[in-house]
Amino acid sequence: MTDAVTSNRTHPTHPLSKRELLKFATASLTLWVTKVGAGDTPRTDKLPLPSIMAVRVWPATDYTRVTLEHDQPIEFTSQLIKNPERLVVDIEGIEFNAVLQSLPSKILDNDPYIKLIRAGRNRPGVVRLVIDLKAEIKPQIFSLKPVGNYGHRLVLDLYPAHPIDPLMALLEQPESASTAQPDHAIIAQNTDNNSTKTAIEKSDPAASSSANNKPAQGATNSTQSTSSNAASNTTTERGSNKNPPSVARLVTIMLDPGHGGEDPGAIGRGGSYEKNVTLSVARRLKEKIDAVPNMRAVLTRDGDFFIPLNQRVQKARKIRADLFVSVHADAFIKPTARGSSVFVLSEHGASSSAARWLAKKENEADLIGGASLPVKDPYLARTLLDLSQTATNNDSIKLGQAVLGELGRINTLHKAQVEQAGFAVLKAPDIPSILIETAFISNPEEEKRLNDDAYQDQLATAILQGLQRYFAKNPPLGKSKIA
Repeated sequence: MTDAVTSNRTHPTHPLSKRELLKFATASLTLWVTKVGAGDTPRTDKLPLPSIMAVRVWPATDYTRVTLEHDQPIEFTSQLIKNPERLVVDIEGIEFNAVLQSLPSKILDNDPYIKLIRAGRNRPGVVRLVIDLKAEIKPQIFSLKPVGNYGHRLVLDLYPAHPIDPLMALLEQPESASTAQPDHAIIAQNTDNNSTKTAIEKSDPAASSSANNKPAQGATNSTQSTSSNAASNTTTERGSNKNPPSVARLVTIMLDPGHGGEDPGAIGRGGSYEKNVTLSVARRLKEKIDAVPNMRAVLTRDGDFFIPLNQRVQKARKIRADLFVSVHADAFIKPTARGSSVFVLSEHGASSSAARWLAKKENEADLIGGASLPVKDPYLARTLLDLSQTATNNDSIKLGQAVLGELGRINTLHKAQVEQAGFAVLKAPDIPSILIETAFISNPEEEKRLNDDAYQDQLATAILQGLQRYFAKNPPLGKSKIA
């Protein structure tokens, strides 16, 4: 052995050429890549597995959302099973923890779609969710990247497989008894020289009561209808009987409480959520509108759940709404910002830096609230190119001015004129649309007022009076719909 060693030590060596060195390096790299690709992976046992940090359930008539928030990206698979209806979701690479264990307890008895949820360890590193369903569903399951205060999110949206047509549901609603009350604004429609006219006026209770007991003797130049079922009644101008019969025209207002569900909107210093304030004000406004003869209101959401911006617009178009009113109570970078504002869609950019900032913030709602892949809607793509948009924007400005004037009676105005910006929720090409910032929830004083029932009622009354002022000068014409 000693001789061999001696021989090796004395064996002459030759320096490797550059070509030989390159071949050696290439061969070594190939061996290393082949080894990893063959299935051996670097050690990851020191890295923690993804963990579910929070689970939330948002039941609603429109759909139920289940959200699982986690600290790292995860992989999942899902399948629908029939007889009985179940949705099975397998989440890989996580461990079953106490947060997941609490998920079944978050299901309410009155959830429209979920009967119960079972969660458990299916196999090592895989957690299985089994959702027992009350009805056939059409699920949308997707992941969201971290945004705002949220980490990664796995979202399960459970939509009905056969949704109710909103227009038919609206038409099938029983007629409200309030339409017979004479002490509210009255809307009627008649045709004169091939045009449609609508008049709204506030009736004097005593005069209206008298009118209900005997036929009208002469009238003003406005057309009137004394009840929602008075389609056969006629109203004549003073000294003239040439007008054709008037026909009651039901005006529909789509009310959109901003934010909801995963998207809380702005948060005041006192902890108030914008989504709760907007829903409360919108509900009060709906109640007041529904009490007006020949007027009705529909809410885009009547609960704490999120609706993507484009779906809010679609809801208004599906019921062929006459107006779209989005209610907000936003925040600004300066806590001293105060006052009410009204915004309409801008075709040429924002009217101020504040308007631009607010529009950008509101348009990010889909990121925070959690919308699936954008829906390609042809009418949205050509909104600003459609000829009808200009006329609609003009009506939106008139509507905004009427509402802003009434809001100025109960609160300071942040801006004395209607502002314009590129709010995505105002992009219905055939519906006059406004976005109302009732007040700044970021201002401690205004936050306190926004949570006051009496002030919310004042806001609702002011908005209604603004709508009435608008219709008095801008009667709703015959319905038309852009495909």
